[in-house]
Amino acid sequence: MTENERQLVEAISEMREEEALSLAKAMLDRGDDPLRVLELCREAMDIVGKRFEKQEYFLPELVLAGEMLENIGALTKPLIQEKSGGAAKKLGRVLVGTVHGDLHDIGKNIVTFMLDINGFEVKDIGIDVPVKTFIDEINQFKPDVVGLSGFLTLAFDSMKETIAAIQDAGLRDKLKIMIGGGQVDQTVLNYTGADAFGTNAIDAVSLCKNWMGVPA
Repeated sequence: MTENERQLVEAISEMREEEALSLAKAMLDRGDDPLRVLELCREAMDIVGKRFEKQEYFLPELVLAGEMLENIGALTKPLIQEKSGGAAKKLGRVLVGTVHGDLHDIGKNIVTFMLDINGFEVKDIGIDVPVKTFIDEINQFKPDVVGLSGFLTLAFDSMKETIAAIQDAGLRDKLKIMIGGGQVDQTVLNYTGADAFGTNAIDAVSLCKNWMGVPA
């Protein structure tokens, strides 16, 4: 890792927003690979995630990290598309939303961003999404994967209810369902009837790539 790269990872993970943005911009202006810049963002987000788990960071830091990621992503996206000769063919479609009763969107936003830069067509339908909206959106968007996000414990019932409704609508066999959020684990997975769970955005990307038959 070069000195500049190390500085960028450190600036993001230490929450130095202005410095992170100017470092990323300088690297891109200099002609560094935009995918490498995003890779460094990913490494920084891993550090942020671990600090959050250890309760060294809290929700405000996650919000700020998500904003930094979005801003750097906005700088890299046109360069990546230019490099691949316009918008590359998408690997698959993913519908993402936070289930009804839950208003958390930080984790969901990071997942949406990471899937997007990894080549998926993503539709984010927001927070506190009613079951009927999920069904309507699945019928309209025809996703390969549905991601249900929820941070609060009460979200597990909403996830279970949403997945049952997808089953009742006859759509369950046409797609994969992943769940994620604060306390999601194997027990919650079994309870809700989803196909898999992820503890972070990297897991979500790996699951989707795996289901689409793309090497992770």
